[in-house]
Amino acid sequence: MRWRSTLVAAVTGALALMTPLALAPAASAHGWITDPPSRADHCAQGTVTFDCGGLQYEPQSVEAPKGSMQCSGGSGFEVLDDESLPWPRTSVGSTVTMKWQLTARHSTSTWEYFVDGVLHRTFDDGGAQPGAVVEHTLDSLPAGDHTILARWNVADTAMAFYSCVDVTVGGGSPDPTPTPDPTDPTDPGDCEAPAWDSAAVYLGGDQVSVDGRTYQAQWWTRGEDPTASGQWGVWNDLGTC
Repeated sequence: MRWRSTLVAAVTGALALMTPLALAPAASAHGWITDPPSRADHCAQGTVTFDCGGLQYEPQSVEAPKGSMQCSGGSGFEVLDDESLPWPRTSVGSTVTMKWQLTARHSTSTWEYFVDGVLHRTFDDGGAQPGAVVEHTLDSLPAGDHTILARWNVADTAMAFYSCVDVTVGGGSPDPTPTPDPTDPTDPGDCEAPAWDSAAVYLGGDQVSVDGRTYQAQWWTRGEDPTASGQWGVWNDLGTC
């Protein structure tokens, strides 16, 4: 009888060790658009004036069944669907590259991009596994304010990841050689960097000029005067041009 008791104890112990493994969920893919910053990215970076709830800690987790036309996909992050909120817009040209950051990679069927609810472009991966960074270039975007909904459709599940990007598409190319205005305090003069525009969105690394000095943005910003930024502000003073 002793050997039988020993065998039962051994089997019971083995099952106890195996049960957590059996119940552990399989790792799933996660990702979101970081450039131009998506709504989820703005929440994560703290560049919004309202509370995003738990989304600020997991912008990569906007996951829901395929086929939704909501920015949240119906995932539970309803704040993404609220059009009454002042979501920041990024100024872009008619051609823009969307950059995804993937925290877990998964075989992919397609990537879909909708402009104001209308399908604009589809990229077919045919079930391939993407890299940690995925980029897609969209062209022929219409001028004006638009919301671009991106859907990352996973190949071997019924799920997709959703990401919305708010943009302002320029209506044309600026004059490459504008005539300097000596009365304009933001005139770039001899500086190579363009004059600072209070209405433009700037990302980390972007350079502007004001009153003959060059400034470089350290993170996302809009409407913050470089000359008033200070030592710990968003703008780094690079000196005279």
